[in-house]
Amino acid sequence: MNIKILQMKKVEIKCPIDYSIALLGGKWTLPIIYVLTKDSPKRFKVLEREVNGITPTMLTSRLRALEEEKLVYRKIYPTIPPTVEYGLTENAEKLKPVINELEKFGLFHQGLMK
Repeated sequence: MNIKILQMKKVEIKCPIDYSIALLGGKWTLPIIYVLTKDSPKRFKVLEREVNGITPTMLTSRLRALEEEKLVYRKIYPTIPPTVEYGLTENAEKLKPVINELEKFGLFHQGLMK
């Protein structure tokens, strides 16, 4: 299995689980991907409203990082002011079953805690 080695804090991550956690484990990464799995593409302001608690600066930063990792694409329309939409790439579409299972677990566990 050929796994890209992610460089984080000068440590090579070779385990596929560690790699996935390093790639997706940021505070805002999964919430952004979750919102985009429900309806994609979305404009920046819609994402900002739907990702609860994120600042515009942080959303911009995370979207750029996700775009760099080829999980999110950005489409710019030639309007004034420019319209920008973000959506999941084909690579990120493979995360949908994982996101759906995390959602199910979250709902189940919330029920346990009531």
